[in-house]
Amino acid sequence: MDERAALALVGEDVDAAGDDCAVVGDIVATTDMLHETTDFPDGTTRYTAGWRAVGASLSDVAAMGADATAALAVYGAPEFREEEVSDFLRGCTDVCEAVDAEYVGGDLDGHEEFTVATTALGNADSPVYRSGTEPGDSVCVTGTFGRTGAALRLFRADETERANDLFRFEPRVAAGRVLGAHATAMMDSSDGLARSLHQLAEASNCGFAIDAEAVPIDSAVDEVARDAADRRELGAHFGEDFELVCTLPADAVEDAKAAAPVEITKIGTVTESGITMDGEGLPDRGYTH
Repeated sequence: MDERAALALVGEDVDAAGDDCAVVGDIVATTDMLHETTDFPDGTTRYTAGWRAVGASLSDVAAMGADATAALAVYGAPEFREEEVSDFLRGCTDVCEAVDAEYVGGDLDGHEEFTVATTALGNADSPVYRSGTEPGDSVCVTGTFGRTGAALRLFRADETERANDLFRFEPRVAAGRVLGAHATAMMDSSDGLARSLHQLAEASNCGFAIDAEAVPIDSAVDEVARDAADRRELGAHFGEDFELVCTLPADAVEDAKAAAPVEITKIGTVTESGITMDGEGLPDRGYTH
């Protein structure tokens, strides 16, 4: 059973499994697990690991249009080194401070490989779900895509300082609050832009027509991409960029752009069915563990 099949199995019994966070009253909650072999390439500092791990959960809070309030992390490793644990905690604390949340602790455990489990909490009076969009809405995204794919190649090239910098993304909590006032559907792009669009389409029973030229590709991609096809692959399918992908009523796009603290880009339109990029089918392919 692969990861998608396992998630589908969970979704049969847990309704909240279909969205970025569970909603309990006005509280949103999410949890994530990251491993050294799948999530932290050689050269990833413990500071970056703390930032990125907690940031991944804060990104889920952002995707619900919620205020982030607190985060916790479980740190597992074969041995505990004072400097590594201290650096990890600084990363956890700093990413929380970047979005006006509080890092409130967690747990330590021995483990055969470096592993992190994180939980983030937030508040939302009117959370935004993946369902709710309608044909005619605009498809919009925050920031740029391909950043993580570029970082991974830089790690492999032993350009670790630059790679760590790219790995420390800023969770889009502030932008999520702005978009949450308008969005008809929203999620984060942890699985990649293409996969996110397929997930939104499934939840909202709709389609999307995407303009490839409109998709904002991070400048770091141009440092590592082999050709135009590779550039598109890193931007549309690699994943783990933790941007927001949302749908907005067409007449709300400009207001959202004006109010958001980060660049908001319209990349397409909601349709009745089918998911295309420049008129061709967009494969349902993205990040998997």
